Parts: sequence; C-alpha cells; structure tokens
Amino acid sequence: MRNQIEFEIYGNYALFTDPLMKLGGEKLTYQIPTYQALKGIVESIYWKPSIIWYIDEIRVMNPIRMESKGIRPLDYGGGNTLANYTYLRDVRYQVRAHFEFNYNRKDLEGDFNEHKHHNIAKRCVKAGGRRDVYLGTRECQAYVVPCNFNEGKSYYDAIEEIHFGTMIHGINYPDETGKKEMEVRLWQPVMRQGIIQFKRPEECSLVRPIREYQTKKFTLHENMQPVESLYDDLFGGE
Repeated sequence: MRNQIEFEIYGNYALFTDPLMKLGGEKLTYQIPTYQALKGIVESIYWKPSIIWYIDEIRVMNPIRMESKGIRPLDYGGGNTLANYTYLRDVRYQVRAHFEFNYNRKDLEGDFNEHKHHNIAKRCVKAGGRRDVYLGTRECQAYVVPCNFNEGKSYYDAIEEIHFGTMIHGINYPDETGKKEMEVRLWQPVMRQGIIQFKRPEECSLVRPIREYQTKKFTLHENMQPVESLYDDLFGGE
C-alpha cells in the first residue's frame, strides 16, 4: 500500500484502558491495543495536521499477560488515593499503517507532498519517533524500531481465532470528519494467527456522539512548519 510504514513497538508494561473500568478510580487494560492508541503511537512517530494516519493491522508477538499494581494517584481534591491498576506485561507488537491526505483541511493543501511526508515518516521510524512514545499511558514507556511485518515468530501463529468482544475502536474528531462534534466508535475485533486487521473508521457501524468540538486552527508558516522546510531540516543535501 502507498505511504505505508512498518515498525515494532515494545515495552515492559501497557495500559489500554477500558473506559467502563475508570468509574470507580480503578483502571483495567484491554487485552489488545485499540485503534486509537495505535494511531496515537504513530502520530508520536510523525504527524502533521495535513495527513491522517490509518492503522492497517497489528501482529501480537508476545503472549497476553496481565499484572495488577497498587497505585497512589493524585486526588483532584488534594493528596493521594489508593487504586488498583491492571497492566499488560512484556508487550511487543508489529504495526502496519499508512497515511492519506486530510481533504477536510483545504487550507493545508500546500502541505500535500506525498513523497516528502513518506520519507520523513520512514526516517522518524528509524529514529524511534519524534516524540516520546507510550503504550496507552505516560507511565508505560515504549520503544519503536523498524521491522518487516510478519517477520519472526508470534506466540499466536498457530491459534486460528480469538474474539475480544465489543471494545473501543477510536474517536472521530472534527478536523478528520468535517463534523462539529466528537464521536466514539465501537467494534468487535478478531485476532487470526496473531494478526488483527482493523476496520477503517468510516466502516465502523457503532458510532455514538460525545459532545460538540471545534477544529483546531493551523496555518502554514505560523503555527505549522511546511513539509518542505521540515524535509530540508532532516535530509539537508541528501
């Protein structure tokens, strides 16, 4: 697929929070990353408001294991409270993603340079990302390295199917949909031989509105660096 990147991401812990488990102050991770969590990871590697990243598929390399920890998060009223968080432990994933131009942002058409965006994204993967990368939450530091998708052995290669029920797919934001509201998407993922193929956001049939939301303003040369300038900074005379 055009404009595609492939990378491996790994870390000691991950917390892809099930929102139903946050009501009592506890946090319980999903068994697998959500589409939105993976999109956030890719955007930490490289992102511009003129492009939209789409997660194509993920390969779960290590067995799904969980570990509970006693945590003392800050209380909004001051001081600390005691909570129990359940994390994924020793995680490693292969990810395949690609970008497309954000045609809802006609004001950024001057930044639609496919070749330069793709080359910058591949270099950022090799560098481990332009920003710090996390597996769901800030305390779960992650590391990114390039890979060839499907290389190596997955713990789930011989397992035909695993169903994960209904879970969060991601969030619809106005600058990517053209609507003036934020929406949440749900879906029912299935892992086959360790691989989960993601639906595109517009293919999700379970969509619920959250609240009104306004598009953030970006202007070339003011609060956004043009891709040509960024390309020259990173590649110089290459």
